Amino acid sequence: MGLVTPNPGTIFWMLIIFSITLFILRKFAWKPILHALKDREQSISTALISAEEAKREVASLKADNEKIIIEAKQEKNIILKEAREMKDKIVAEAREKAMSESSKGIELAKQQIEAEKIAAINDMKKQMAELSVLIAEKVIRKELSNKAEQEKMVNGLVDEIKLN
Repeated sequence: MGLVTPNPGTIFWMLIIFSITLFILRKFAWKPILHALKDREQSISTALISAEEAKREVASLKADNEKIIIEAKQEKNIILKEAREMKDKIVAEAREKAMSESSKGIELAKQQIEAEKIAAINDMKKQMAELSVLIAEKVIRKELSNKAEQEKMVNGLVDEIKLN
């Protein structure tokens, strides 16, 4: 049982060595350890504050990005709407111009047809007049005493006219 019960001399020396160790630790190690712990605590709290600020800044940037995206979509829709309106306007103008030009072409063709018709009628009148003059001239040149010969000659001239 001597090993289990402590000796008063050993307890004395153990207390002295513990006190010296505690004094040395307090003098040289305790202050730097506490100072390092305070520095570490301060750096951790600064990092936490910085993280919170960064989190708020990221949230603000995210909100700004969403606003920018919404504005960009609205601007895109406006540009597309303007482009559609411009396309419709250009198509309508082109259609209107084509209709105008086609109506002008049709009107010009009608005028040309009318002019050609009038020219053809005038030409026919002229030819009829010339033919009448020719027939009258031939009838007058050849004085016929016989009515049958005159009819025969007129019929011959009419047949001649039909051939031409």
